[in-house]
Amino acid sequence: MKTAVRYYTKTGNTKRLAEAVAKALGTEALPLSVPVDEPVDVLFLGNSYYAFSIDPEVRAFIRQLDKNKVGKLVNFGSAAMLNSTYKKVKAEADKVGIAMEDREFHCKGEFKGVHKGRPNAEDLAAAAAFAASIVRE
Repeated sequence: MKTAVRYYTKTGNTKRLAEAVAKALGTEALPLSVPVDEPVDVLFLGNSYYAFSIDPEVRAFIRQLDKNKVGKLVNFGSAAMLNSTYKKVKAEADKVGIAMEDREFHCKGEFKGVHKGRPNAEDLAAAAAFAASIVRE
């Protein structure tokens, strides 16, 4: 199974999760600025809430994805206040016809002293285990 990991981060929290996910998959975590040029069975997309929505860069990245190159999108991320970005990401994936995995990984992320130290080592291990469980199926 061919996988890829892309992420968007402003604080570095999602990058740390993306690196844990990528390591578990034996691939590299790359920022959204690196397009998905090769076909992949599963694209893991790391993101978070910014101003109560996904960042416009995340929205634009999803919209430029080729449904013939991405079999399925898997959402993961962290946030200090709000939880899952799943519904926002799925709405964009639906617009371009890319299937979305029902499961996702989400944990708390540190922001301005809230949830200090998160994602922590346990969060990173859980993200890696989540990714591994997706590709084992």
